[in-house]
Amino acid sequence: MANIASIDVFTSARAMDSDSIRNKTVVVIDVMYTTTAIVQALHNGARNVIPAADLGEAGRISLTTASENMLLCGEKDGNPIEGFDLGVYPADFTRERVEGKSLIMNTTNGTKAISKSIPAKKLMIASFLNLSSVVEALRETEDEIALLSAGWNGRISLEDLLLAGNMIERLHAGEPQSELSDGVVVALGVYQSYKDTIEEIISNSNNAARMKKLLGEQFESKWYTQIDICSRIPVLKDGMITFEDDKKPIE
Repeated sequence: MANIASIDVFTSARAMDSDSIRNKTVVVIDVMYTTTAIVQALHNGARNVIPAADLGEAGRISLTTASENMLLCGEKDGNPIEGFDLGVYPADFTRERVEGKSLIMNTTNGTKAISKSIPAKKLMIASFLNLSSVVEALRETEDEIALLSAGWNGRISLEDLLLAGNMIERLHAGEPQSELSDGVVVALGVYQSYKDTIEEIISNSNNAARMKKLLGEQFESKWYTQIDICSRIPVLKDGMITFEDDKKPIE
C-alpha cells in the first residue's frame, strides 16, 4: 500500500532530477496537452502512442513506421506543427481517426516530461479521464511515487496541480502535515481550494487561453474534465505507450 509520506510532486519536468526516480513509480500529468490526448486516443482504439522528445526524433520514428498505420500528432508552443496529422485536442482523437494507428507524438512539455521519466521503475500516464484507475494502482504499489506535472516551459500548470491534488486527497489517510512533502502539501491545497469549480478553473487557466486562441469556439473544457470515462492505465514500455494489459506491437 502506498505511503503518502513517500509521495512527491514536481511542478515541472525541469524541477525533477531523472536520477532520483530510478526505483520509483512516476505518474506523468499534462492535462491540457499530452496525457488527456493519450488516454483519449488509446480509449478510442489507437494501437499505441510513441512519445518523441523533439521534432527531430518524431521525424526519425516516422521513417521507420508504415505511413498507412501511423499518425503524427502534437504541438509546438501551443500551435499546430506543419505536416502533422493531428494536434492534441482530445475531441479530434475519434475512433474513426485513430483506431488501429500508431501515434507518434511530440509536445512542448508533456513528451519531454515522459522522456525525462524513462529511468523510472514504472511510468504511468494520468488524466481526469482515467483518474480512479491510476489512484487505485498507486494505492496498491509498494514503490515510492512521483507525480510529475509537465507544466509550461518550467512554470506551473494549474490544471496539472488540480489533478495531482485530487489523487493525493484520495490517497491521503489523515497523516500529519509534517509527514508530507512540500509538493504534496501545495498540490493538495490547490485541489481543496478549487475542487468544487474544477471545470471553470481549468477553462480559465493559462493553457486553456492558449487553446481557445487556437481553436476558438470549438474549444470545450469538458474534454479535459470528464472523470473516469476510461478504466485503464497507459504505461510506457520499450518506447511505446499502451494500456497496461495490451500487447500490440508497432507495425
